[in-house]
Amino acid sequence: MSLVDRYLDRIAFGDPIAHDLATLTALQQAHLSTVAFENLDVFGQRPVRTDTDWSVAKIVDERRGGWCFENNGAFGWLLDQLGFPVLRIGAAVLLGGPNRIIDHATLEVQIEQPYLVDVGFGDSFSSPLALNRAGPQDGGTGIYELMPSPQGVTLTEQVDGLPEARYRFRRVAHQMSDFDEASNRLQADESAHWRRLPFATRLIDGGPDRVTLLADRLKLRRAGQVVETPVGDDDWDDVLWEWFEMRRPDD
Repeated sequence: MSLVDRYLDRIAFGDPIAHDLATLTALQQAHLSTVAFENLDVFGQRPVRTDTDWSVAKIVDERRGGWCFENNGAFGWLLDQLGFPVLRIGAAVLLGGPNRIIDHATLEVQIEQPYLVDVGFGDSFSSPLALNRAGPQDGGTGIYELMPSPQGVTLTEQVDGLPEARYRFRRVAHQMSDFDEASNRLQADESAHWRRLPFATRLIDGGPDRVTLLADRLKLRRAGQVVETPVGDDDWDDVLWEWFEMRRPDD
C-alpha cells in the first residue's frame, strides 16, 4: 500500500477523489475527525519539526496528531499528492490580541477558485472558506468571514453576532522550512499554553460535535451542549486512548 493510500486509510477516507469542493470538504472533515490537534510532544519538551517527512510519519505511522505545522504540513502534502494545487500560508494568530509575528501555518487550495483550508487550528472552521468571497460564510462549525485590510486578510468568527478575529495572513506562498523559526520559538516559550498543560481535540464524525481532553477534564460538545467530566491523572491515558486511540509519547 502506498503512503498516500495509508494516509487515506488513517483518516478513514474511502471515497473517490475528485477535484471539487465536495471532496475537499470531505477530506478536511475526515482529517479533523481522526487526527487530533494536540501538544503532547511540545508539552513533554520533545522536539518537533516542520518538514513533511516528520509530520506525515507521525500522523500515518505513529497515528498521532500535532499542532499546525504538523497537521497542516502533512495535510498539504496529502492534497499535493492527490493533485490539488496547494500554497502554504503564514499567519499571525490574533486570539491574544494584536500580533504581526507569523506563528501559524495554514493552506490555500485552488479548485474552481481559491479556498482557505485548515486542519491545525483547534476548534475552528471545518469546511473550506472561499477566499474571493465577501461576507459571512458557513464554516461548518460556525459563521466565518474573511476581511481584507492593508495588513492582510483577517479570518473572523461570529460570536454573539459580532466578528472576532482569529488570525491574519497574506496570500504569499511559503515552504514548510520557512516555519522553522516560529516552531522553535513556540517550543521554547515556557509561558505558552503549549508548554503548560497537555491537550488533545478533534471533531466527532465530521462535526460540529467535538471532543476535547484537557489536563483535568474531558469536554464533549454534542448538539450545541457541552458536558464536562473530571479526569484524574490515573485515568488520563485511558481516556486519551478511548477517545483518540493515541498513547502518550515515551520519554
